[in-house]
Amino acid sequence: MKKPIHWTIWAALALALPAALGAQVPVPKEETITREQADAILNELRQIRQLLERQIANNAAAQAPKPPEPIKAKLDLAGVNMLGSKDAPLTLVEFTDYQCPFCQHFHTTVFNDLKKNYVDTGKLRFYSRDLPLDIHSNALRAAQAARCAADQGQFWALRDLMGSNPDKLDMESLAGFAASLKMDVAAFRSCVQSEKYKNAVQTDTLEALKIGADGTPAFVIGRSTPEGVDGELMVGAMPYAVFEQKLKDLAAAK
Repeated sequence: MKKPIHWTIWAALALALPAALGAQVPVPKEETITREQADAILNELRQIRQLLERQIANNAAAQAPKPPEPIKAKLDLAGVNMLGSKDAPLTLVEFTDYQCPFCQHFHTTVFNDLKKNYVDTGKLRFYSRDLPLDIHSNALRAAQAARCAADQGQFWALRDLMGSNPDKLDMESLAGFAASLKMDVAAFRSCVQSEKYKNAVQTDTLEALKIGADGTPAFVIGRSTPEGVDGELMVGAMPYAVFEQKLKDLAAAK
């Protein structure tokens, strides 16, 4: 707790502050102190004022919000769908909701540039995991559909179609996507409707919540490890420049 300044100091400030700011000091007709004593008092008041200003500045700096510490995250990515070279030094994992408009924004404005400049050049490997939100009625079905497409070698192709069309994730639309990709539509439909991969999707969701992912899209970006990735959590549909700078920083810190 700050010690209060004695009222006598405030009284002196009230009387002498104009002089401290450059005003003329009135000299009583009958002087009771010398000019040197008056100057010494004014000088002391100036020092008190400077001390108060520094205290105010220090208090404001102490109360300023500090940037949050990055949330560290390590993930085991065995069996997760991956794009790129397994030997890439850096790894980016996306937890996605196919019905999420922010995920669509990332997919249509950032993902292709990341793939071209980092994944296709061997610098980065990209993993796709699921985080379907309860507020999106078709998200869980879509997450299972992507895994059913993987059974027929079409995970990334269907992922691209769903990521670009978050408003077309009902069963008939998904079957239409499967047909356009020359998949066995009957087998695909049966896989989705049986909820064969529901538990696997929910496992992803639980792991996302465990590391602090509270929205979509969520990412873990960091160094590749034999098991997966050792990095930090990023949440939100950030622009390409944010990912690029982070990847440059990681590469430079090697």
